[in-house]
Amino acid sequence: MFGWIILGILVVLVVFVIGLYNRLVQLRNRVKNAFAQIDVQLTRRHDLIPNLVNAVKGYMEFEQDVLTRVTEARANAVAAGAQGTVTEQQVQAENVLSGALRSLFAVVENYPELKANENVLALQEQLTTTENQISFSRQHYNAMVNDYITTLQTIPSV
Repeated sequence: MFGWIILGILVVLVVFVIGLYNRLVQLRNRVKNAFAQIDVQLTRRHDLIPNLVNAVKGYMEFEQDVLTRVTEARANAVAAGAQGTVTEQQVQAENVLSGALRSLFAVVENYPELKANENVLALQEQLTTTENQISFSRQHYNAMVNDYITTLQTIPSV
């Protein structure tokens, strides 16, 4: 009789440990997936930028430095992201790219013919939507990391 009780307790303990391990694996995979979503949105932004630069290039004869900054910032962001891991360099490159895009959008406001160009408007809208999705993806990633770390640091996971 006593052997069955110990066996039952061991089975419950093993099932509990397996469940806990599976929960940690799920959370780790959710963190990886959330980060991958950020990467997808950043890649989408990187892909849209050359189209926008080409669309405004003909109109902005006197603003070539702005276009050059956007192009260089995109190239730096793509190169920094190619490493496969998040580095301070990649974060900084993406921030520089965001600033360059803001400068470009501000300059576009000075050109009425650009503001009326449907292609430019569509690309601006796509980039704005992508920026919003990047922000949402970062929030989701931060929430997933928080859940994972909290689970790792609390009893019984510890």
